This record gives sequence, structure tokens and C-alpha cells, in this order.
Amino acid sequence: MASSLKNLSEYSNKNIGDISQKRFGIVVAEWNSEVTDALLKGAYDTLLKHGAKEENIVIKTVAGSYELSLASQWLAERTDIDAVIALGCIIQGQTRHFDFISHAVAIGITEVNLKYNKPVIFGVLTTDNLAQAIDRSGGKHGNKGDEAAITAIKMLFF
Repeated sequence: MASSLKNLSEYSNKNIGDISQKRFGIVVAEWNSEVTDALLKGAYDTLLKHGAKEENIVIKTVAGSYELSLASQWLAERTDIDAVIALGCIIQGQTRHFDFISHAVAIGITEVNLKYNKPVIFGVLTTDNLAQAIDRSGGKHGNKGDEAAITAIKMLFF
């Protein structure tokens, strides 16, 4: 369903188990930090709300969304991490750069999921403009960070 028709922060409580002993890695891109900081806050707060312990959440930053795949792999390689959440924001510009970066990050994160057989969640906004990104990082359409955290939790109890 298109996010214009849905609040990204609404979800069902199905498949949400006890995460008090689960460890999460969050990797967040610094590029478009106004947006990615809000995504991080959403993901972090949602994990805490559902019982994750602060000491069981590892947060790492990378320069931009392109670097999310490798950083997600580094976190996924760790035996003390149960799920990884990758957060970023790619905003359409005047060149095809957006297409290349969006595609590379989506494929990269998918490959990390499959290689390490653990949840690596794609929490990357790909929007036409900054206003859309703000709407999806705590604005009128909720917060994709919340959605990414809930997805990580649910995948752990699949």
C-alpha cells in the first residue's frame, strides 16, 4: 500500500514476542541527517517501547545510503546481533544518480539478508523531494523508522 494512504507508524501486534534478550544493530546514513536522525529516533524508540534494552542496541553511522549495505553486512556478521536495521534517505535530484544509488542499496541490503540468514531491514526512504521525506520520518505519514523496527521484531518471530 502506498504510504500516502497509510501511516507508517501504524502496525498490528501480531508476531511481536519478547525482545528483551535480542540485540539489534542500527546503521544510519548521515546524508540528509534532518530525515535520518528522525528515522533513527523512531526505530530506537520503537525498539525500547517493545522491550529492547538500551545496551542491546548498537548504533553505527555511515556517510550516505550507499554505504548502508557494507555496514549492514559488518553488523550482520556479528554473532551478538540478531537483526539489523538500515536507515537512510535518498532524494530525487536532477540526475540519474538517485536511480543508481536506490537500486544498489536495495540489492545490497537484500544480499546481506540472504547471505547471513538474519533480518536486515530496508528502512531507506526514496522520495521525490525533502517534503515527502519529512512526511515519512515523523510527519503526516508517520515514521519509516518505526516501521523498520517493527519489521525487525516481527522477522525475529517468523
